[in-house]
Amino acid sequence: MFVVLDTSMKAKNIAVIGSGITGLSAAFYLKRSGHSVKVFDKNSHTGGVIQSIQKNGFTYETGPSTGVISKPEVTELFEDLGKQDLLETAPSLAGNRYIWKNGKLHVIPSGPIGGLKTPLFSWKDKFGILLEPFRPKGTDPEENLSSFVRRRLGDSILDYTVDPFISGVYAGSPDVTIPKYALPKLYNLEQNYGSLIRGSIHKMKEPKSERDKKATKKTFSAKGGLSTLVEALAKAIGAENFVLNANLYVKPENGSYKVVDNGNEYGPFDSVVLTSGASHVFDILPFAKGKGFDSASEVLYAKVAEVAVGFNKWEGFPLDGFGALIPSKEHKKILGVLFMSSLFQGRAPEGGAMLATFLGGLRHPEYVDLPDEAIKEMVSKEVKEVLSIPHFTPDLFEISRHEEAIPQYDLSTPKRISAYAGIEKAFPGILMGGNGIGGIGMADRIKQGRDLAERLA
Repeated sequence: MFVVLDTSMKAKNIAVIGSGITGLSAAFYLKRSGHSVKVFDKNSHTGGVIQSIQKNGFTYETGPSTGVISKPEVTELFEDLGKQDLLETAPSLAGNRYIWKNGKLHVIPSGPIGGLKTPLFSWKDKFGILLEPFRPKGTDPEENLSSFVRRRLGDSILDYTVDPFISGVYAGSPDVTIPKYALPKLYNLEQNYGSLIRGSIHKMKEPKSERDKKATKKTFSAKGGLSTLVEALAKAIGAENFVLNANLYVKPENGSYKVVDNGNEYGPFDSVVLTSGASHVFDILPFAKGKGFDSASEVLYAKVAEVAVGFNKWEGFPLDGFGALIPSKEHKKILGVLFMSSLFQGRAPEGGAMLATFLGGLRHPEYVDLPDEAIKEMVSKEVKEVLSIPHFTPDLFEISRHEEAIPQYDLSTPKRISAYAGIEKAFPGILMGGNGIGGIGMADRIKQGRDLAERLA
């Protein structure tokens, strides 16, 4: 659990830039430690891209749809808020994850028997898995994910598991993704144990502390949508500690910092915690530009359109799982569909369905800029086919576009990490965060926010 500030320590005045889940987590723990906090955000609302909407009996997200409790900090945040009842985890059926191949949905196998029976993988790769523990360890730390998976597991596993996973999570491509930065646990299995299989077995046998057990690996949301978590954090931080609709920049002054917003000055602040996107670093910290840290803003973002589709009565494919992903080899226009009403309660009327459909990404960024009617036609045709819907007549159809949806952890990542560290060293009191480093998942963001707070506390 988080340790409250020792009374012998001097409380600080801290500015947090950005009120997404990272900034809110940082501000919550900073305030809990006894510091004074002021949170600034360019939007008129807190939560960043996290927004849950209730409409016509449906609840849908316009930003992140789910998270995974991959780190104990997620469970502990709900505990520390005193809102354990807000944490909502998906039922066991969430284990069913579907992949589209040759005009049909297939469950991703979860065991050796399923692995042998599945039509997703070639027989060569099925039997080749037996040789995986004996394959030599990779030597290139900047090897892309496509090369990594081909080398260890084979082409069909890349095409029909890893490729759709990366397009579903990162809206990216395994050709661009670097495992060392995007999937460090996977990378370290090979580096530390010489094999993914041997490493996984070793990890399963490792004893877990009571804290480790809080990382249940379950899919989670918050009851009523992720916005309820945002609202609980904002309430705990205090409405008086937010400055919204901010058009700001930070300036150093006499060993401290001031935040200038639309001509108004706030501060001085002992520290500034930056949690905005990497592309905006020098808009906020103009004094750091041209000082050798320009790589801090070098980031490739995937554009994504998220389409909420609701049905009062569901008559299609049984929604008995997490969702369906579409491999790039299948040449479809959507990236995948999440079965939100099967994962969490109250997302659709009884007997109905709530789907979250995604398109764009690195695969087809141009789709995000299409008119609403063109997107609706595209989604209508493909979701109808993939989920065997006899008539596509949704009772809810809402489009959310994100120009900078998901940063890619590619070859620019180590340069960005180094530049962030350089800024912190050159300008004491500046702490760098945000989804440009440290991972993109909800658990990564919550952990980073807490880590930033602990560095100051």
